Amino acid sequence: MSASILELPQQESHGLSALDATEQAHLVSTGQASPLELVDAAIQRIERLEPRINALASMDFDLARKRARDLRPQAHMPFPGVPTLLKDLLAYPCHPAGFGSRLLKGQPAPGGSDYTDALDRAGLIVLGKTTTSEFGLLGTTETLAHGATRNPWNFSLSTGGSSGGAVAAVASGMVPVAHASDGGGSIRGPSSFCGLFGFKPSRERTVNAGLPPTMPTARLISDHCVSRSVRDSAAWLAVTERWDPARVLPAIDDMRRGPQKRLRIGVYRHDAFGSGVSEAAEDALKTAISVCEALGHDVIACDGPDVNAPETSRAFFNLTGIVLSGLFDQIAAAMGGAFDKTQFEPYTVELVRRARLLPEAAIAEAIGVTMRAEASANQTISAYDVLLSPTVPFTAFPLGTEGPTEDPDHLIAFTERLAGFTNVASFAGWPAMSVPFHWSHEGLPIGCHLAAATGEDALLLSLAFQLEEAAPWQPRLTELSERLSCLSA
Repeated sequence: MSASILELPQQESHGLSALDATEQAHLVSTGQASPLELVDAAIQRIERLEPRINALASMDFDLARKRARDLRPQAHMPFPGVPTLLKDLLAYPCHPAGFGSRLLKGQPAPGGSDYTDALDRAGLIVLGKTTTSEFGLLGTTETLAHGATRNPWNFSLSTGGSSGGAVAAVASGMVPVAHASDGGGSIRGPSSFCGLFGFKPSRERTVNAGLPPTMPTARLISDHCVSRSVRDSAAWLAVTERWDPARVLPAIDDMRRGPQKRLRIGVYRHDAFGSGVSEAAEDALKTAISVCEALGHDVIACDGPDVNAPETSRAFFNLTGIVLSGLFDQIAAAMGGAFDKTQFEPYTVELVRRARLLPEAAIAEAIGVTMRAEASANQTISAYDVLLSPTVPFTAFPLGTEGPTEDPDHLIAFTERLAGFTNVASFAGWPAMSVPFHWSHEGLPIGCHLAAATGEDALLLSLAFQLEEAAPWQPRLTELSERLSCLSA
């Protein structure tokens, strides 16, 4: 083996943070680095940047180093020894499961899931858990439990939410890839704000991550990752997807060839509520249209899905509140006298209060609304291979403006605005992705949103590979990593 990574000159060592997970795995597979060296390099960068960014809810570096020492890379592992982080909504053995809450902070996880077992088999090394809004409720990551997670592109701005810690960690180069989850845009929105590739798989594409299938909002939620490259996202999906011979993901090399046909892409500029977007978001969309047309695809203006936004929004928040209400009851029963609902954030408590005022029929009515939204959205997308729109209506917003102590009606309205483009794919169960097409005059990233019909994950990833080659975003992320490398803790 050549010189240890940790013994390389400082400039080359910093360069490791600009590598994606696939390239880091290649270093291990070819004997140029050991899993422990990759883990130690990631730990060093976390220790330097975490005081500035605040992306981690918990960490266990000793456990990660032990797993790295014990790991024996195998040919079937796509990520042997690659350091990663898990969102603090995903239970993982020997790590806390705090769900962004003061009351649950530091609580040990009862165990893992089929999903975390798949990540272990892939060779990934978990260093800790990333910050998230409490129970993943808000489109910003600034909790009473952990404080504000700061955007690596500008520390005064939000990363978005609820996967805010994950995108901050990957964009800053702490780890090359990180777990995230998405129930209305929580992978895609933060990815747009932080210049990453953010993919949400089709409904039920992946193995169970611990959510009860009967939970009313389970059908909206997808677990996946945020990444610096399309190939990392595709490889992550390949190791976590359910085995279904009718729709198994093709080999990554096959998808890298791009779509095998000229795509019909419908593009729209107004969200589900009919609202427009900022100049930066419009510029990003123009870039996306130009790139798609230059690649030979047909881009056709359309109205976008009509899902009766006010009705679906009410259904979403009603279902969320109902699920939280049941969760409160479960936690109270488990904790007994130690249960203190004031340790939950005011916004969370208010959603539960409102849910408990709903009639008994509310849950069936809300589920019916989501089913109608899915049918309407599917009718729209049936005329196209892909739908293209902005991901979010603006670049990253200031911290301290949308946190959990703000007026609940204001936060609901802000969530509607933030997820006005992304929530349709969640209701419909489509695969969808945010691709970083543009940086604003202020140097802030903003992505565009592309979605395909349920089950067309391979088509969407093939297009993503094509877009990545035509309009690569990694140089921007490398520049950010280099800039952050100059900072001291």
